[in-house]
Amino acid sequence: MAPIDFPPIDLSRLTGYGRTRTERAAEHRKDDAYLAELAARPDTGFVLVADDRVVVGDTPLTIVRSAATASRFAIDPAEAVFLGIEEGHGRFALAIDGAAAEAAGETVADIRGLASEGRLAPDEQGLVAQARSLVHWHRHHGFCSVCGGRTRIAEGGYRRDCTSCDAVHFPRTDPVAIMLVVDGERCVLGRQARFAPGMYSCLAGFIEPGETIEDAVRREVREESHIRVGRVRYMASQPWPFPASLMIGCLAEALTEEIRRDDAELEDCRWFPREEVRQMLEGTHPDGLKAPAGFAIAHHLLRAWAFSDVASDVPAG
Repeated sequence: MAPIDFPPIDLSRLTGYGRTRTERAAEHRKDDAYLAELAARPDTGFVLVADDRVVVGDTPLTIVRSAATASRFAIDPAEAVFLGIEEGHGRFALAIDGAAAEAAGETVADIRGLASEGRLAPDEQGLVAQARSLVHWHRHHGFCSVCGGRTRIAEGGYRRDCTSCDAVHFPRTDPVAIMLVVDGERCVLGRQARFAPGMYSCLAGFIEPGETIEDAVRREVREESHIRVGRVRYMASQPWPFPASLMIGCLAEALTEEIRRDDAELEDCRWFPREEVRQMLEGTHPDGLKAPAGFAIAHHLLRAWAFSDVASDVPAG
């Protein structure tokens, strides 16, 4: 039997929010007594989340704060979410009052900025994504969508149970297809009005109910650029905690070349030759055009294509 030809590198681990040292330890989620004892230990760490921000310590910069700090600012300690265990130490997430934390002299930093500016260790970025996504879900699901009754936390924060009708609710993750459309030595990139000046990126869009990843890639590319796509290859993924998406990165084979962009979605959309993309990635483009920063999955999709022959082997569907 021929060996399986795995990629030489896991691109997902290179993306922002793509790495963590914490084992999720799901086997402990139903043991309320164990979790309560773990949360009370002095060596347990907490990620304190205030909307899109998190309390950080600066010696060195870290998002893992002590139980004493958590007890000062947590909105509701009973809502602690079990994130897992790291080197024998418990890790939990809590919603906090960001203004109160700042008033007490704590530093509350923007989660997106921590990743995009490289201020947070890569191995902590996955933990902050997990914490932010779960805390956001709990803060918006205090009431049952079936009967309107109050819900309570269960299974360490990975479920909420209705106290009236016993319905159970689970956190959701919204899948997003992000794709690099290629045709030989060129690729399609677009830009939205909100992008930084000169920046172009891959096309992307939410995967709809009842839709495969491949068909979502084909539909989104068709809707945004009018280009028809044939074969699709999965490349990498990236957690995106705004609030709880999973970016699913793909390489897509263009079957047509005419671009008619969706003006409501894109400010510009065009073909770029491989050499020009290399310049954008290296910051040497003569017109100052840029690719997304290294924390974004789009950067790694572009780099994998621009500096290799990956585009020559999109497998048949």
